[in-house]
Amino acid sequence: MLAAALGALAFGAPAALAGTAPVSPAGVPVTSAPAKAQAAAPTSQSATWAAGTRAYLVITAAGDSSAVRSAVTANGGTVFSYFDSIGVIVAHSASSTFATTMRGVSGVQKVGATRTSDVPADAYNPALPANPAQSTTPTGEPVRADMSQIKADQAWAVTTGSASVKVGILDTGVDDQHQDLAPNFNAADSASCAYGKPDTRVGAWRDVDTHGTHVAGTVAAAKNGKGVVGVAPGVKIASVRVAEPGNSFFFAENTICAFVWSGDHGFKVTNNSYYTDPWQFNCPDNIDQAAIIEGVKRAQEYAESKGSLQVAAAGNENYDLAHKTTDSASPNDSTPTTRTITNACLDIPTELPGVVTVAANGTGVTKASFSNFGQGVIDVAAPGSNVYSTAPGGGYSTKSGTSMATPHVVGVAALLASANPGITPAQMRDKLATQANDTACPSDTRCTGTTANNSFFGEGQVDALKAVGATPPAGTYFENLGDVAIGDNTTVESSITVSGVTGNAPATLKVGVDIKHTYIGDLKVDLVAPDGTVYVLSNRTGGGTDNIIQTFTVNASSEVANGVWKLRANDNANQDTGKIDAWNLTF
Repeated sequence: MLAAALGALAFGAPAALAGTAPVSPAGVPVTSAPAKAQAAAPTSQSATWAAGTRAYLVITAAGDSSAVRSAVTANGGTVFSYFDSIGVIVAHSASSTFATTMRGVSGVQKVGATRTSDVPADAYNPALPANPAQSTTPTGEPVRADMSQIKADQAWAVTTGSASVKVGILDTGVDDQHQDLAPNFNAADSASCAYGKPDTRVGAWRDVDTHGTHVAGTVAAAKNGKGVVGVAPGVKIASVRVAEPGNSFFFAENTICAFVWSGDHGFKVTNNSYYTDPWQFNCPDNIDQAAIIEGVKRAQEYAESKGSLQVAAAGNENYDLAHKTTDSASPNDSTPTTRTITNACLDIPTELPGVVTVAANGTGVTKASFSNFGQGVIDVAAPGSNVYSTAPGGGYSTKSGTSMATPHVVGVAALLASANPGITPAQMRDKLATQANDTACPSDTRCTGTTANNSFFGEGQVDALKAVGATPPAGTYFENLGDVAIGDNTTVESSITVSGVTGNAPATLKVGVDIKHTYIGDLKVDLVAPDGTVYVLSNRTGGGTDNIIQTFTVNASSEVANGVWKLRANDNANQDTGKIDAWNLTF
């Protein structure tokens, strides 16, 4: 999550998203958020807007809520929407005594205000988001470092995911016309849940910022020879816009609507890169926040009961979620104040039971500097720094945040579901954990726990290759994670001993290379076979580009597979240095 988690779209921005503002790579323009279109919409079935109108959750028993809905109307409120399957009514009222009065009504369990600001007039006649003009996506689809880091590029050789798997992007909306997203976009199951009621008009699901479109590309941008590739480029994505226009707030009623929609529409996984506004942490001893916790919790449980796994961003304040002390960001829809809190106060939805909580890796398997952490809170980690993905209008941009880490995990979960039809949310949670690659604590006293499970990375970094059932059998996959420093004008080698492979190496030997080095035009990189034969992988190409993170294919069919293989890196100039971070062989 971004600002207040890094809860907002830009560090320090006032909403609850979990990604940073776009940072354009050289020569690539960042598409700005489209202006809100002033399209007409049907008149609301609820009420005419009036200043001072606030939104409330009225919690009752699941089932027929007609009696409680009648009480809402009789006590100075209007019913904006209701979800009888979970016993939640979204009510609006301008009366200062509405909540207190409703708490005394028979059958009412909890009542809580969902915001400290007025419901905007747009709620009653919502404008459609703009449908931005599309730029042409150039050809070329290089494998990005974040995809190699979680072995997504290797997983694609097994499967790109099943079109029968639906993933919900619960965010600021998605530009469904983007050339890299349109092939996998599912309009039939898309909607807006802004303000807490489904809006199924065509285009209501579109992006009111840039965040949701970026997230969608990381999950499932098409493998179409242009732009970028998502972790699971063969699955379908649907957009449920949760954010309200103008401020990108994700209020509780919006989130509840989105989770119920997700369950009812068969989403196998949902991406939640936000926290529920206006409270960064909701505390059960606060009468309003207790209702928010209960309402969102019920909606999450409903979605899970329908087979949907929720994956959520841990947030971006570099905050220890296992040792909460203060909250200085809430309420973010009016005037934040600093308050003392305890671990009973929850960042929702990410800290709700059953939700997979995602921390962000930086380069390699480091902790991203901004990522929240916490022993027993973080489930898994994924790349979240400088992630390049889709932007509205056919463009691309780079963002950082746990918002950007979360869709990597969602993509891996979608691959899991593709490889294991009928898998349950509980089974997906278990597999994400058991298949994650253990990541040890760095030299940082805040990191507690073991290599297998710690406060920075949880169970470790997710692995797309394992998710598709391609955990390489013994004798086919070999890896060296040891660092080897590359100095100026030096030649260094890193070795892998291969055993248990019958016969020769294949004509399609995969050589995964992860070299961190500035100005890679200095480098010549070779694969050295056991008999000393040299296969050139990269010969001083790339100029001033940093790092070689790529999988090469080598015809090594003339080589005996078993023996010591070496990755050789030769630096040919002064000033720029680096290291062999890791490399692998897949036979």
